[in-house]
Amino acid sequence: MLTALTLALIVLITVVDILSPPDIHLGPLLIVAPALTASFAGPRATAGVALLALAALTAIGSVRDSLTSANIETQLSAQIVVSALIVGLRVLRERHERELARVRSVSEAAQRVLLRPLPERIGPLHLASVYLAAEAEAQVGGDLYAAARTATGTRLLVGDVRGKGLSSLGDAALLLGAFRAAAHLHAELPDLAAYLDGSVSWDLAQLAEQSRQARQAQQERRALPRASPRDVPEEGYQSGEAGESFITAVLLDIPDDGSPVRLIDCGHPPPLLLRPEGITTLAAHHPAPPLGLGELAPVRYEVETFPFRPGDRLLIYTDGVIEARDAQRRFYPLTERVTAWHADRPTALLHRLRRDLLAHVGGRLDDDAAMVVVERLPDRGRTEPGSGAPAPG
Repeated sequence: MLTALTLALIVLITVVDILSPPDIHLGPLLIVAPALTASFAGPRATAGVALLALAALTAIGSVRDSLTSANIETQLSAQIVVSALIVGLRVLRERHERELARVRSVSEAAQRVLLRPLPERIGPLHLASVYLAAEAEAQVGGDLYAAARTATGTRLLVGDVRGKGLSSLGDAALLLGAFRAAAHLHAELPDLAAYLDGSVSWDLAQLAEQSRQARQAQQERRALPRASPRDVPEEGYQSGEAGESFITAVLLDIPDDGSPVRLIDCGHPPPLLLRPEGITTLAAHHPAPPLGLGELAPVRYEVETFPFRPGDRLLIYTDGVIEARDAQRRFYPLTERVTAWHADRPTALLHRLRRDLLAHVGGRLDDDAAMVVVERLPDRGRTEPGSGAPAPG
């Protein structure tokens, strides 16, 4: 359809130019046809339309003037040069689009391997998740989530690596791999948290050592004197590097039998418990430091418990959601929005939040954002234990 319009434009300009007075020349307008074609078609179609435009300009010259006149020769030369530039730019654009498609394909494959989609149903739970990466053209970044089945229930991890985008993928991959390997091996949630902290701390220490060695090698290549131990102490440098990177996280253990949910908060924004009677913020009374900082000081992981009855929903999110700002630099009012929509099913709730969050920031986030909704499904076969448990905390 659009190609037909460009062809009709060539015919129209040609006919009007031939019928116009001798002092009016519309032939140069024919360059519009290949320029428009380049916006929606490939290089071959663009080149074909450019040749047709040149043929039309030649026909105008043969009817109105001699083809050897300076006016027609100038117009033809200019048409050839500009058409060649248009086709060349279209070739470069198509090459860029192919490269971008390959990058997106690799990114999607990495997302499927690194951040596996949460199952819609796991045990007595209904899960839904959404991920919004801040990095342009990326599908994943520094936020993460995972679920694992154990002998007695389901364990969930939601985390946020310091930083954003592709640079934080390594730490996210490390924590996800450690969680998937150990979630069913540690019977107690504090033991799992300690294991994850140790895994992250060890990796950060390795990175610090590699960075120290790289700096020394760079100094030697530049024939600079090596830094003295006072300038770059072995242990202090490692601790400093480790302290510059960490992962906030929430760990949850949700028993299948309806017992109270156990939670450990490692410096992460508190989840929201959604019930028909209202919303409760599950702020930890004794939060632990983020994962990766455990070697800096002894850590005792305190478990928080709260009842999670059939029909209850949990909203777990990263700080990219609550720290998203609009044009007036106002933070996204998550609790206010959820209050209006908390009765929605998990998938519908996340769809609403995703659209509203992107509208709040004008379509582009400054930080990665992830949200997970967990709903306990009704069990018609038994009365859930713990349904009369006290309020969270």
